[in-house]
Amino acid sequence: MRLLVVEDDPAMASMLTRGLRRAGYAVDTAATGTDAIWKITENDYDVVVLDAMIPAPDGFQVCRRIRDDGLWVPVLMLTARHSVTDRVEGLDAGADDYLTKPFAFEELLARLRALTRREPAERPAELRVGDLVLDPATRAVRRGDIPIELSAKEFMLLHELMRRPSQTLSRSHLIDHVWDFAYDGGSNVVDVYIRYLRDKVDRPFDRQTIVTVRGVGYRLDDTA
Repeated sequence: MRLLVVEDDPAMASMLTRGLRRAGYAVDTAATGTDAIWKITENDYDVVVLDAMIPAPDGFQVCRRIRDDGLWVPVLMLTARHSVTDRVEGLDAGADDYLTKPFAFEELLARLRALTRREPAERPAELRVGDLVLDPATRAVRRGDIPIELSAKEFMLLHELMRRPSQTLSRSHLIDHVWDFAYDGGSNVVDVYIRYLRDKVDRPFDRQTIVTVRGVGYRLDDTA
């Protein structure tokens, strides 16, 4: 799952990026409103974490601009502006949630999980492909009644495959949505993690649900 963090304070941006990557998210950053609008327009983000007090246009204006342009990516405003007036302005500008600094990182993660499952048509609370089940809220995976332990990156890769069952996803698509701009390695990292996933969600259950489409990428099928 890919996030954009819009924050002009280098220390705060670094802290957020490290913490979110440890939680398994792919994270891009922007330090100005102009850069934020460009990245939101050009990339498919699952959530934008947006500070209000950034170089112009400020966070409220960024939110209004992308909503006016018909971009409905979930936006969590994360800012030191904490008055009721500020909260109302942020929500009226089109933000989906509003969290003030200082904040507890666990609360930030919980709010992000809530945002990414808000639209049932695109982000169901629980994803199912056959008897393979993934719960984004609890980050739990199971095959039937048997729980499966995954690393953070394995979880995000499986989540992306399960969001689009039976669709072939290219390696570049998977890198864009599971890794981030900071990743500068080759596309073989996808093959490595697909192998890890197969060793956990397919082979122990005598299944072949993660299918290789030669020369293209991978898809997840509901097959025995």
